[in-house]
Amino acid sequence: MIKAMTIKIQRIVNVAMVLISWLTIPQLGLRNIKRFLPASLLILIVEMLHARYGKKQRWWVFFNKPKSTLFGEFPFQIGPFLAVAIWSLKWANGNFKWFILINGIINAVFAYPITYFARKFRYYTLVRFNKFQFFLYFFSKAFLLYWFQYIYEKLTYQNV
Repeated sequence: MIKAMTIKIQRIVNVAMVLISWLTIPQLGLRNIKRFLPASLLILIVEMLHARYGKKQRWWVFFNKPKSTLFGEFPFQIGPFLAVAIWSLKWANGNFKWFILINGIINAVFAYPITYFARKFRYYTLVRFNKFQFFLYFFSKAFLLYWFQYIYEKLTYQNV
């Protein structure tokens, strides 16, 4: 069995994950960032609250510093989670079916192969969740994100 990832390597992975995610966001263009950021930030807050509850319930655990949210979930939340929220809204461009398909694929990749490798390299593991429940944990937020964006656009562009 592979030893737990060292803290130094985990820090590098965390920073790289956030930087790579953020480096994709300027490719959206300023107009799209302004359009999709409010709903994405709102779903990010929901995810952070939901993750706090999940951590207390031991749905998952990070091998290094298992009690540290800053070291564990936070890089995933402000990196890939936020970037995927913005990008999926852009790619779907108001098409709900396409949006759900995009999120289903991305969440399945995260819940299955990425979680498999995270456990193999002892980065994090699921404890009281199986992979399907982990998929549903993220996929359920797609509906809320789409609704947030729908409401935001209704309120913002109703007078235009």
